Amino acid sequence: MYLLKDRKRPFKVYVSPRDREMIKQLAKEARLSVSDYLRLLGLGHAPKNTFDQAAILQLVKLHSDQGRLGGLLKLWLTSKPNEGASKSEVRQLLRQVEQCQKDLQSLVKQL
Repeated sequence: MYLLKDRKRPFKVYVSPRDREMIKQLAKEARLSVSDYLRLLGLGHAPKNTFDQAAILQLVKLHSDQGRLGGLLKLWLTSKPNEGASKSEVRQLLRQVEQCQKDLQSLVKQL
């Protein structure tokens, strides 16, 4: 991606201590050195944030867990009808699970 780096003529960038820490943190999240991170930004590239990727994986896992929960609930209802909870409570729980899955899907699409 890069040609040889000119190590004899570095850029100097003046930043506040707060900005310096933020840049270091963002570079760390992207698993890049500060130099590589700033070079990518300066050349108009957006470094991939590994935190976003981890968050997406967690959301996908949560969505799968929700699906399994709904499946187990439906299995329980078909194998043992009228045992444990009232129909209205079960329907309310199913609606909550479905709404949670829809919310998760919309969050993943936004990422």
